[in-house]
Amino acid sequence: MAKVPPGTPANQVISQFGQPTYTCPLDNGGRRLIWSMQPFGQQAWGTNTDAEGRVESVEQLLTDAHFQVLKSGEWTPERLLCEFGPPAEKTGVGLPSSIQIVWSWRYMQDGVWYSMMHVYLGQDGERVTRFHPGPDPRYEGDRFWWF
Repeated sequence: MAKVPPGTPANQVISQFGQPTYTCPLDNGGRRLIWSMQPFGQQAWGTNTDAEGRVESVEQLLTDAHFQVLKSGEWTPERLLCEFGPPAEKTGVGLPSSIQIVWSWRYMQDGVWYSMMHVYLGQDGERVTRFHPGPDPRYEGDRFWWF
């Protein structure tokens, strides 16, 4: 998908790669289009369209570099969905009196490690409070076989 030239009509991209997994409107009258391999794959491709339906560059969204956008601005669940597409998992972690909502995306950390990016949305699930990568438990196998 990264080879789709900017300016290509979105309908042409959709006919070649199928319907996007997730779409959301943009302030410029265009749309954000995301083709995601979640919940089991490690890739999601995204692009923005202008008001006439022409795509910008198509980029891989689930990378260490791209997750760094979470460091600036305020991130709500809606903004997360529009930036990265649906997560592989939505869970809660912590003590019963202080459970944090966590959304996790599978991805290849540094392009080689099966990982998950865990994004914490606080107890109310309304704002990103922190994020970090961790190993994808699906690929941990019998790592602790001696227990």
